[in-house]
Amino acid sequence: MLERDIKNRILSKLQPQKVALLYGARRVGKTVLTQQVAASVGSNVIFLNGEEPQTVAMLSERSGANYQSLFRDAELLVVDEAQNVAAIGQVLKLIVDTCPWLKVMASGSSSFDLQQQVGEPLVGRAYEFRLFPFSLNELSAVVPRTDLWKHLEEFLVYGCYPELYGIGSLKDKEDYLYEVSQAYLYKDVLSIEGVKNSSKMRQLLQLLAYQVGQEVSYEELASKLGLSRNTVEKYVDLLCKTFVIYRLPAFSRNPRKEVTRPGKIYFADNGIRNALIGDFRHFALRQDIGALWENYIIAERVKKLNNRGERANLYFWRTYEGQEVDLVEEVGDELRAFEFKWGSRSPEVPSAFAKLYPNATYEVVNRTNFLDFAI
Repeated sequence: MLERDIKNRILSKLQPQKVALLYGARRVGKTVLTQQVAASVGSNVIFLNGEEPQTVAMLSERSGANYQSLFRDAELLVVDEAQNVAAIGQVLKLIVDTCPWLKVMASGSSSFDLQQQVGEPLVGRAYEFRLFPFSLNELSAVVPRTDLWKHLEEFLVYGCYPELYGIGSLKDKEDYLYEVSQAYLYKDVLSIEGVKNSSKMRQLLQLLAYQVGQEVSYEELASKLGLSRNTVEKYVDLLCKTFVIYRLPAFSRNPRKEVTRPGKIYFADNGIRNALIGDFRHFALRQDIGALWENYIIAERVKKLNNRGERANLYFWRTYEGQEVDLVEEVGDELRAFEFKWGSRSPEVPSAFAKLYPNATYEVVNRTNFLDFAI
């Protein structure tokens, strides 16, 4: 079974009177990862599922005496789907306060809801981790690099959700991704208070899917959807917090020359993006190869930084005259610029960027070096 990159990071942070919180979209492998973490700890582990009524009833009896009695012989407590337990933040706080010997881990699919519940009660008591679909680095531990290269076009169309690797036919892969994008993705997003119009959310996601790699205009989206700009911004924010999409803001230290508008939207997984627009055509038949490549390779970079626990601010850069850089990483005072090309073309660094940021590094990422970039 493939081992996730963040597993050892989680194990290093498991300690009494602290909670390891694991966030992520549905079907990215959180339950399997929590089981692997539990197996690494040993035999004195209690594993609870927040979707089971017995778990909810057990934890809802909020008293130190109850928790001390339940967990007296355990080294680790794992609560999966923790967002289903009412006031889970208060519950976890009381557990770690009254069971000082116990290590605690909680995970949640409805990540925004779980974050809202645990935020204030667990200030100073929690470590947060995010899990994404399989990364190239994780796959490289069990698959030769040559095979990763051979399957690149499939990754670009179908993405990297873990369960896809147990599915043989492309048709079955498509059916799986349609199921995830419809039944599970919307379940999490629409369960959040304030999201009442599922058809508008679906239309918004489809519009965003067609605009991957392009600058987003909230006014334009609002006009097409018949919603207010504030509502569109709110929906986009919720989609980011539920790990469906993420935003790249514009990088600028000279607003007079550089674009500072809302930014670009990318999807956490290419397969979900393609399911939303119903397009799983063979790679050679597609007109959106550049967008697929840009979305995929930026997502891989996000996974790599996240899984290693490396902090970096990510942006795109463009001038009003049209010079642009696909990705700018800001790490302290260091700037790294990247341009993503599916073909073999290797453009020079834009002259305006080189002039404004002479100490920044610049690299073109294509099919010949993408593995080194992502792994």
